[in-house]
Amino acid sequence: HQYKKKVIEFFDGRTSYDNDYTIHRALPLLDLVQPQKGEKVLDMATGTGIIAIAVAQIVGSEGKVTGVDFSSGMLAQAQQKIEELCLQNIELIEADAEYINFNDESFDVILCSTAIVYFKDIPATLRKWYSFLKPGGIVGFSCCSEESCGAPLIIEICEKHGISLTSINEPTGTPYKCHHLLTEAGFKNIEVKTQQIGFYHNLEQAREWNGGWFHPRENPLLQVSSEQMAKLKADYRQKIEAEATEEGAWYENLTFFVTGRKV
Repeated sequence: HQYKKKVIEFFDGRTSYDNDYTIHRALPLLDLVQPQKGEKVLDMATGTGIIAIAVAQIVGSEGKVTGVDFSSGMLAQAQQKIEELCLQNIELIEADAEYINFNDESFDVILCSTAIVYFKDIPATLRKWYSFLKPGGIVGFSCCSEESCGAPLIIEICEKHGISLTSINEPTGTPYKCHHLLTEAGFKNIEVKTQQIGFYHNLEQAREWNGGWFHPRENPLLQVSSEQMAKLKADYRQKIEAEATEEGAWYENLTFFVTGRKV
């Protein structure tokens, strides 16, 4: 519960989530899945509806999109965009996407953009999605490599201080792991496309780490004293500054776009 509460607070606080980066990393999923007019689509952890709204415009009035998220702040941003676009074929549900249930064979497409790693039991989640899909239906999700999103540096710094961390990206952190997860859930015709969408951070921003860490099963940093956290942050800042170039600090984001079909 504490983990989920932290995730909700984090996303509720992102009041200006949509930007070129968040949009650019979401929409390639649609190129792989290619939703069709009239289809029923489920967007899990829909956030501000970047994917859901794009899909709603594709499936048209004969289709329907259901977006699920547990962040009321994110859903409020999504609802505002939906109203501005006068879309009538999107339903938003405020719920924990990990535990919500739908009837078997309810959807043609299930999508989850960059959020599957937040689920505590990814194999169980994929099995549920498999049952929610109609025969011939397709699942599509995106995720990051284990080396992405600043995790390796935080893990390295903490290791030096005797604190062992596991990256939240570990379960889906390689193309093989993504492929294996879908295979185990029963999916066929699996594809994993890789795209580097990393960028250079402004050094001033990059060297400031808030001490946060997300992982469904563990977060040893919650037990760290304020004095020790100050040392961790200082080491982090020093390392970022040492590795920075004239362009700034590189933010690695090797992204996997993964699809599979229920045959």
